[in-house]
Amino acid sequence: MNREPVASSNVASIGYDEPSQTLEVEFTNGAVYQYYNVTQAVFDQFKEAGSKGQFLAYQIKNSYPFSRVG
Repeated sequence: MNREPVASSNVASIGYDEPSQTLEVEFTNGAVYQYYNVTQAVFDQFKEAGSKGQFLAYQIKNSYPFSRVG
């Protein structure tokens, strides 16, 4: 999955696959996680969020199933 770099102290890059509704997040420590069943609208909000780390913590981490992939 292609990821785009983002300005964040905790998140290095994010990517999204619309057909599978999968969000991929690479953290600055090198860990990569995929979050499932994430809508395009939520991904768009994440991209525009002033704080990627806060958005991830409050809107995504406890709301969607995920797995570490890297």
